[in-house]
Amino acid sequence: MLNSVLQYLGSTAFAHFTVGNLIMFAVAGALLYIAIVKEAEPLLLIPIAFGIILANIPPDVTGILNPPSGHTPGGLLWYIQQGLYWGVYPPLIFFGIGALTDFSFMLSSPITIFLGAAAQVGIFVTFWVAKLFGFTMKQAASIAIIGGADGPTSIYTASRFAPELLSMIAVAAYSYIALIPVLQPMVSKILTTREERKIRMKPPRPVSKLERVLFPIITTIAVAMLVPKALPLVGMLMFGNLLREAGVVKRLVEAASRYILDTVTILLMVAVGSTARADVFLRPSSLKIFGLGAFAFVVALSSGILFAKLMNLFLKDKVNPLIGAAGVSAVPDSARVAQRIAMEVDPSNHILMHAMGPNVAGVIGSAVAAGVFLSIIS
Repeated sequence: MLNSVLQYLGSTAFAHFTVGNLIMFAVAGALLYIAIVKEAEPLLLIPIAFGIILANIPPDVTGILNPPSGHTPGGLLWYIQQGLYWGVYPPLIFFGIGALTDFSFMLSSPITIFLGAAAQVGIFVTFWVAKLFGFTMKQAASIAIIGGADGPTSIYTASRFAPELLSMIAVAAYSYIALIPVLQPMVSKILTTREERKIRMKPPRPVSKLERVLFPIITTIAVAMLVPKALPLVGMLMFGNLLREAGVVKRLVEAASRYILDTVTILLMVAVGSTARADVFLRPSSLKIFGLGAFAFVVALSSGILFAKLMNLFLKDKVNPLIGAAGVSAVPDSARVAQRIAMEVDPSNHILMHAMGPNVAGVIGSAVAAGVFLSIIS
């Protein structure tokens, strides 16, 4: 009887538990606290945190991460992870985002496209800094995309270039996206004066339906011709947007923007969390990645603001530099933060619509930057 009890205890997860598993439980707890108590990106951080918990109950016992073998099926999380490693989830996320996104703010003021492009400087600067820290070119490119504040693109690039760093890159990317309400005001207030934050901009011009319908078609063709590797992301983003702007397929728009987007987001976030096993995540390189991620964010925010100030040297109608920080791809969070900062100095100054221009341009910009890396490095 005693032997049976000891044999049973040896087969439980307790017998295989490590200090690393406890640390990862603490990481999951921190993410849950940020998501639930602070209400920062709960749709993303809660599934990631639960995926971390599932993967760090010793998988040797649960079998939840086991690949299929012979006639034995694989574990649940193994199948969920395949959409991550095959690069299926991020383009589907972009499909849903496209169905939700209104590009008319950018089309009404095309100059804001340059602000979205300027914010991508953070990606390329971080790439070279990561190289100096000893990462390979593929790893450096994957880490650098964090600066675009674009989680799906970070995951897509890492799944192709550096799957061994995927969990750290994904958690870093979404953690810093959740911290935009903290990081963006700090950088914006350091780099702008009170008078600059008061700048009022002219109302955006109306955008015709023809412009809105042609934009996703022309953008898809142009990006595919120039940066073919960006097509899976940009193409699906533009397809979703075309459904939205066509105005005759409301059921498909609802499916893309709600059912597909929500379902794939859950699967993607759980898959990301499940890659954060203690033996993979708890390495010295993780601290480097989190540090480089913070650096990339700060450079991206700064470059957008500074480029807006540079533009004001030549423009008759000045732009509020705060919208430059919205050039990162966190739609619509960074645009809303820019609006909040502007209203702190002038409650009647509404720049949200203007900030949405570089914000949505940044989504395209980060995907194109990833396509450039995928084309050149591979």
